[in-house]
Amino acid sequence: MSVLFVEIGCEEIPARLQVKAVADLCDNLCGRLVALGFTAEQGRVAVSPRHMAVEITGLETALPDAQKDRRGPRTDAPDKAIDGFCQSTGLSREQLVKRETEKGAFYFAVMQQQGAVLAECLQTVIAETVTNFPWPKSQRWAETSLTWVRPLHSVNVLVDGQPIAGWIDLGGAKRIAFGMTAMGHPFYPADPVSLSDFDSYVAAMKDVHVLVDHEDRKARIADQLENVAATKQLQPVADDNLLDEVTGLVEWPNVIMGQIETEFMSLPPEVLVTSMRVHQKFFALSQKGATENLAPFFMTVTNRRSDLVNDKLIAAGNERVLRARLADAKFFYEQDKQTPLDSLAEKLEVITFYEGLGSVADKAERMAALAGAIANHLDAADPDTARRAAVLAKVDLASEMVGEFPELQGIMGGYYATAAGEAADVADALTQHYRPQGPSDEIPASLYGQIVALADKIDTLTGFFGIGAKPTGSRDPFALRRAALGVLRIIDEGNLDLSIDALLADATALHKSAGHRVDADNKDAAAHHADLPEFILDRLRVSLRESGIKHDVVAAVLAMAPEGAVGNVRLWRRLATALDSFLSSDDGRLLAGGWRRVSSLLAAEEKKTTNLSLQVDEDLFVDQTETDLYKAVQLLPKSGGQDEPAILSAMQGLASLSGPIDRFFDAVVVNADEDTVRSNRLALLAAVRAKMLVIADFSQLEG
Repeated sequence: MSVLFVEIGCEEIPARLQVKAVADLCDNLCGRLVALGFTAEQGRVAVSPRHMAVEITGLETALPDAQKDRRGPRTDAPDKAIDGFCQSTGLSREQLVKRETEKGAFYFAVMQQQGAVLAECLQTVIAETVTNFPWPKSQRWAETSLTWVRPLHSVNVLVDGQPIAGWIDLGGAKRIAFGMTAMGHPFYPADPVSLSDFDSYVAAMKDVHVLVDHEDRKARIADQLENVAATKQLQPVADDNLLDEVTGLVEWPNVIMGQIETEFMSLPPEVLVTSMRVHQKFFALSQKGATENLAPFFMTVTNRRSDLVNDKLIAAGNERVLRARLADAKFFYEQDKQTPLDSLAEKLEVITFYEGLGSVADKAERMAALAGAIANHLDAADPDTARRAAVLAKVDLASEMVGEFPELQGIMGGYYATAAGEAADVADALTQHYRPQGPSDEIPASLYGQIVALADKIDTLTGFFGIGAKPTGSRDPFALRRAALGVLRIIDEGNLDLSIDALLADATALHKSAGHRVDADNKDAAAHHADLPEFILDRLRVSLRESGIKHDVVAAVLAMAPEGAVGNVRLWRRLATALDSFLSSDDGRLLAGGWRRVSSLLAAEEKKTTNLSLQVDEDLFVDQTETDLYKAVQLLPKSGGQDEPAILSAMQGLASLSGPIDRFFDAVVVNADEDTVRSNRLALLAAVRAKMLVIADFSQLEG
């Protein structure tokens, strides 16, 4: 078996695209080779800002010759048809083969097809892969017609260490011939590296100051950050996203430390970190064991060898750049603190939230009304505090700081509220109300943070659904799926005794009073709103399945939700968890089998008659197992319950039912000869089914 090695050199690929790009290169090459009949196995990949390399193994050097049979006309077809077939195949009539088929005798052309040779196929395979590469955005460069993410410089192709002839047509009478050499680091001139295979490529590129392995580069940067920080008894502030990005910016990493002037250390730590991370790609440092206590230092990763003189010059230059950014931030911070919060709130009136949904000030007013309503339902919450927090939640959007650093929205509001003398509960709510921003993000820690976050997300959901701006397929430009999941998590994890359906109704009424086209009198709006409860339940389905609960159990539980409503989300989660655990036990598996027998018998009977008796007569019991099953059914709760104890009781009731059902089927024949006995047994099974369906829709369970 042969090994294909392909290496592409170009100018700097954007950092966020590199890892996916090299995976796409490997996938596309393999796909085209497999389509030609070769067996291709993905090997190793390597990527750096200016290089992509892939190894594909398990390739045949050449495919075996194959016989291709082509059916022609019937043997009794007109001569003209037979002659036409001969002409198309290049064979004479004597060379055709007669074969009997189910449809009669036909002529067949039997032709030998020469097997493809790998080396001869690679020109087309690689040219098509490169010219049709799935970059999210590409463009033409200079006078060429080939569109690529960045100018293409080299394409190296080797099979078993030997170069393969070929080229990439760039257009404009320009082409890049396949080669077997790669260039090293742009800052350190060296002879081109001769290539033979993946291992020698990785080793040789190190000699010319290029680390082509992404994970190796990332690990080296992480180690250097820790080591350089340790020289000052500090530690880098963890930032995996920044580490990934920087790994895609350098080929020979060198970490350098710089200093932050003391006057800027009074800024909020989020401002410092954002100034460093977003604009400069600098890493912040903190005291060991105290990540919240930032140190007056930063680290940057350069794309150069370590050099004492150059490192000092680079550090000094970075310090000057950062000083200017932090000076701006300090100015904005001081200006914002001098502006009354109510004045900032007034500025929100000229900021449009979304066309058809009013301004950000309008949204804040709706949030305040919702927050007050939510607080009224919670014994521990003060409605006035909740309303104040909600009405101020968006004020930092009008601040100079957030105008410069949009990433700080929500965070700065808390600082400004504290500076203005607002209650700590209000300030905390302002800081927390955007949470959770993803499935791994924590919900707001404070009660008022939870209230304002709920008000914000509920208002967003009802508003966008009301105007028909719902997610479609994978598109969700307003992050409504995330908002719905946030609502579910806050109510569940915050253990809040709240009705989502009531909140949706309150929010819709607020939009209606504002004149937005979201009310039930609007046919389109009514249809959109009808979809919202199911949309939220769908997020709950996803969440429950991701927590490890089997999908059919989730379906069985959520089938109990009221039509057109969300219902009690805390109950659904607890019931799904309890039912999943129960069905994994011996009693649960026994009961599930019993359910299938019960439902199958009743379904067959209901096909014959619509007058199935629901009255059970104890006097007609013939066997003790009938009596035992009836008593077990009577002990089952009338509903699944609305709290933890009731749910556990329902589950225990189901456990007590599994044995009687099993013994019943072992002892009696349901379809007894005597009609009255038969009808009574069917009525007993109908009672069993009815009681089980109170807890969950067991028909959703898979066998």
